[in-house]
Amino acid sequence: MVLLPGTARADRGDPPPPEGGSNGQDLWAHAGGVSYDESKNGSGDTTGPVTPVTAWTPPPCWYSPRWTPAQFKTYVEAIWNAESTGPEWDATQRDRYEKGNPYTNFNLDKAGKGAWWTSYVPTGGAGVPGALDCNEPYFWVDQGDAPPPTIKNAITTEILAQLAYARIRVPDTDISLSPQTKQTVNLATWAWLDKAVFKPVSVTATADVLGISATTTATPVSLHLDPGTKDADSYPASGNCLINKDGSVGTPYSEGQRGDPPCGLKYLRASTGGTFPLKATITWQIEWVGTGHPQPTRLSDGTFGRTTDVTVQEIQAIVR
Repeated sequence: MVLLPGTARADRGDPPPPEGGSNGQDLWAHAGGVSYDESKNGSGDTTGPVTPVTAWTPPPCWYSPRWTPAQFKTYVEAIWNAESTGPEWDATQRDRYEKGNPYTNFNLDKAGKGAWWTSYVPTGGAGVPGALDCNEPYFWVDQGDAPPPTIKNAITTEILAQLAYARIRVPDTDISLSPQTKQTVNLATWAWLDKAVFKPVSVTATADVLGISATTTATPVSLHLDPGTKDADSYPASGNCLINKDGSVGTPYSEGQRGDPPCGLKYLRASTGGTFPLKATITWQIEWVGTGHPQPTRLSDGTFGRTTDVTVQEIQAIVR
């Protein structure tokens, strides 16, 4: 594919900005103009991304500042000097960015008073629907001004919050069961989650040059148990076990405990010759706060869960 300077195509294949901006080519120390703090995110081999419960998706592309005037001049002149895009195209670009239609001499006289903006897509997101929609030519924004209203998906705190959402990782739903191994027909199975493994996680996304950031937090709110067969009872009947005041779910089984569990299930028939896919799914409430937005704002809730194949046996009574 021929890559044309000035088109700001999201798939144009620009190299990511260097870490720390060591060669002076970029304002940003991180690709995409956004840095992330994931120190409070879920980690480890048993974590994964949540699945939004609505049709919500993170931004497939966005615009943010990338170059000072001198950096931009160096960048585009290197493309023109390579003579890979043709003299006619290069002439139109020189006219736009160098000869006053509408910019003059790459805005070198505005050094320190703004930046050149361009488009980005998330890492690995070039094939996502909408990833090529950020196709405005490179444009200038004065310091302190908002991008032109015609520019969609210019970086904001809300977009930062959505980008942080896409990086949220939550722990797997490793619930405790009693009985632990084989379940028995008509014998209630108790289920619970300890507070220690069931806590909020968060990611902060920052647009350093603009001085704005947003923190997106996922908080567990309920556990849903799907026994994997219609021949089962759930406790509660909805299958939704709510969070206790201490942050745990359900009640651990103790020897001699009677009655129905506050969170659990009961199989009504055996899984003869096979298993039932017991699925435990956590619903996570997603909220964000950010620069100029101190009050939590909801994004789409997300879910994450695990399916476990369980064997259900039937106790055989011997009649003499």
